[in-house]
Amino acid sequence: MSDEPQNWAPRDPSGAMAAPGGDRPRKPGRTPRKGHPKRPRRTGWRRVLPTWRMVLGTALGLALLLGGGLIAGYHLVDIPAANAAATAQSNVYLYNDGSVIVRDGDVNREKVNLSQVPLTVQQAVLAAEDRDFHSQPAVDVRALLRAGWNTVTGKGKQGGSTITQQYVKNYYLGQERTVVRKAKELFIAVKLNREESKDQILEGYLNTSYFGRNAYGIQAAAQAYYGKNVEDLTTAEGAYLATLLNAPSAYDVVAHPDNEPAVLRRWNYVLDGMVKEHWLDAAERATTRFPAPGEAKPPTGLSGQRGYIVQAVEDYLSRRGILDEETLATGGYRITTTLDKARQDAFVRAVDTNVMAKTSDEREIDRNIRVGGASIVPETGAVVALYGGIDYTKQYVSNATRRDYQVGSIFKPFVLTSALVNGSTTGDGRPITPNTVYDGSNRRPVTGPQGATDYAPANEDDVDYGSITVRTATDKSVNSVYAQMAQDVGPGRVRDTAVALGIPAKTPDLTASPSIALGTANASVLDMTQAYATLADHGRRGPYVLVDKVTKGGTEIELPERTTEQAVSREAADTTTAVLRSVVEGGTGTAAQAVGRPAVGKTGTAEEDRAAWFAGYTPDLATVVAVMGQNPDTGAQTPLYGALGLSRVNGGGVPAETWAAYTEAALRSSPAREFDLETAPGSDEVDEPDLDEDPGSGTDPSGPPPAAHSGAPTDTG
Repeated sequence: MSDEPQNWAPRDPSGAMAAPGGDRPRKPGRTPRKGHPKRPRRTGWRRVLPTWRMVLGTALGLALLLGGGLIAGYHLVDIPAANAAATAQSNVYLYNDGSVIVRDGDVNREKVNLSQVPLTVQQAVLAAEDRDFHSQPAVDVRALLRAGWNTVTGKGKQGGSTITQQYVKNYYLGQERTVVRKAKELFIAVKLNREESKDQILEGYLNTSYFGRNAYGIQAAAQAYYGKNVEDLTTAEGAYLATLLNAPSAYDVVAHPDNEPAVLRRWNYVLDGMVKEHWLDAAERATTRFPAPGEAKPPTGLSGQRGYIVQAVEDYLSRRGILDEETLATGGYRITTTLDKARQDAFVRAVDTNVMAKTSDEREIDRNIRVGGASIVPETGAVVALYGGIDYTKQYVSNATRRDYQVGSIFKPFVLTSALVNGSTTGDGRPITPNTVYDGSNRRPVTGPQGATDYAPANEDDVDYGSITVRTATDKSVNSVYAQMAQDVGPGRVRDTAVALGIPAKTPDLTASPSIALGTANASVLDMTQAYATLADHGRRGPYVLVDKVTKGGTEIELPERTTEQAVSREAADTTTAVLRSVVEGGTGTAAQAVGRPAVGKTGTAEEDRAAWFAGYTPDLATVVAVMGQNPDTGAQTPLYGALGLSRVNGGGVPAETWAAYTEAALRSSPAREFDLETAPGSDEVDEPDLDEDPGSGTDPSGPPPAAHSGAPTDTG
């Protein structure tokens, strides 16, 4: 028998070896290692937790599985031939009856070699889209993870694609947002990065990217925006074209002058990125000025109203997240609008007869005439007519959707509605109703919580009205009354009511000060039509609808469902309607009586008579018409004095006449309807003011302090 220690232990009756020093049986052959303490037994809740061996094993297994999948995917996905979308096909735009408005299908594309693109223009694109393009791989994993995290956490959809991936999407795949397409994009990008040089990929990207104005590729963009070949682009111009890649339509400052601040921020971001990457000298950067692009020269197929309609539909689809501009630009979509052909034609005839027929080549001022119009069915929100200008190929900017002209006194009904909604009172505690008496003296200072202010708006022709009711002040569009009423209600509340009715919250110059009452905001014709349609529908607001159906390849694209809400009380909306009825019956809007059926409305004139408005509605239709002045050579807004052979153009003249002519034709086949109103008690009764009564000036301590405003309209229409 050997003298060496024996590894043995007594056995229990089952034959298992007992552990030394205890009675717990141990399986044969399981001997503790010398110097290694015995691992304690896991008990309780710890038993449900995986061990580190399990975690490590699972991770290794997933890594092997994922790695195998990536390897398999890399070998299975080949670089395909260029897809059909690399050459966009036509989109067809239809009226609501299915008749064709226009086929938008002429693709503007001209390929160039990378050597033709100035180096600084190439670098501007890289600064905008992918600054590490030359040094990083085809796929930026960190950017993809960051984009995914931002999307999941609600920070919006963030771009995580490199230029290589964008090129693959544009040229080889498509714009659809699916997991399969994204996976293919990644594999093709990796392969392409190995088979083609960075210069080849960048050249392809520059030739396939969409820049807006139907321009595909950098050469077409150079012509579309600056009327020059790509070789002649400056650094500043290249930076602007690079800016467009982020949002081609929204960043076209000619089509959307109200977006200029956002465009400048993006343009500066591009140039600052070039400096950061040492592609542009800081001194040169400091002297670089924004290069305003030229007017667009759209294809003749978009002449007349067709181009304005296409532009409005594209904006509508993009802003509502239905189809982004790049996806729509690939073509093949059939888009049925809510526009009614008979009413659209009637709007054109009304403008031709009441405006264009009155212009003369002998009057230079008539060259400055612009007209915008929009018409909405209040109950459905359907836009049935849209007038953008005399011809899209001659006047590129749509006068129906632009937001750079003051709306003037057609804003005043929103002040009255706000007073009724909020149960507001004058400074001396009298409830504000249509029969409330105010001081209508010319240039009377608005009174705020601390007394009289520096803001004292003039009435039209400096007329003193003395004691006057709100109803009469509306009929005559008295500025001094409405500025004070806005202060009494609270300018912030007035602004909130306007937004509730449908005026976009981001409308330029929609500022909460007493001057808001006089229409200093730069809302579009379509915006104002939306708000008046809300009043016409008894205070119910829903978004306007311009597109009824979208299909591609027989498949219908889902559109958001329209929902409505009671934006303001029916009593407040209907009381405002009752007051506006007297504007047409005996106030500044009597020309609208030519419609030949019950109608209400309001006239308005912008500062220095640069625009004249009429906004009105019947129970069936809400419509706004604006006549604007703009120098065709400089783009500057101009007064309308002397235009159309008139000493001045105001809202109660040509705009109201055009409104009546259109509305009469649009509703000719429909029976006339009376307004079904539920007004505030006593508000539909006309009371004459007591001239011995002191109307007071009125203040509302809950509103913000008044502010002097030097740019408020002084003419009322």
